[in-house]
Amino acid sequence: MDTDGKTSRERYRAQVCGEIKRYAWEQLATTGVSALSLNAIAKHVGMSGPALYRYFPSRDDLITDLVRDAYRSLADAVQAAGSGGLAEVAHAIREWALADPQRYLFVYGTPIPGYRAPGDTTKISNEIMVVLLEVHAALPDDGRVTPFGAHLDDHREWAGGLPVSSEVLRRAVTFWTRLHGVLSLELAGHFAGMGFDPAVLFAAELDDLLAS
Repeated sequence: MDTDGKTSRERYRAQVCGEIKRYAWEQLATTGVSALSLNAIAKHVGMSGPALYRYFPSRDDLITDLVRDAYRSLADAVQAAGSGGLAEVAHAIREWALADPQRYLFVYGTPIPGYRAPGDTTKISNEIMVVLLEVHAALPDDGRVTPFGAHLDDHREWAGGLPVSSEVLRRAVTFWTRLHGVLSLELAGHFAGMGFDPAVLFAAELDDLLAS
């Protein structure tokens, strides 16, 4: 048993899993998720296909681990920025996305055909929304109820049990969707031929959200 409480076998397994996932990210960046091949990954890391299946029994198991890692990384970044307010959170999300666009598009881009993420990945992603709700809840609330806010009030399971108003729900969801809308278009290259700086658009959207 090592000082961190893990056996040598556990440490070796974690090392191999890390190497497999590192190459999987490289493969995703060059070929996309539809071409993700466990056999190609096995060959790259120097093992047989059957040997790799001892670590990830299926392609979906590997995808799930990659999804977990991506959401965990973003949730940690958002939680670290939460105490700085909405602007800090927004910039943390954008910095995380720009640091690895393929990772961002992997979890926020086109859904993977035939793949359904297990509940624990949704739980991790909900941690991000909880931070947004907490930050919005700390802002002044005029008590109004919009139609969309009332609708969200009837569908608040995603809110982590936080006793926030329907207006807080509305503002948090609006903040989340508008920022991701700009980021998704930027990282998919849709602004490339338009000649403007996407950072300026992002800042303008953020200013508008903060003003509202």
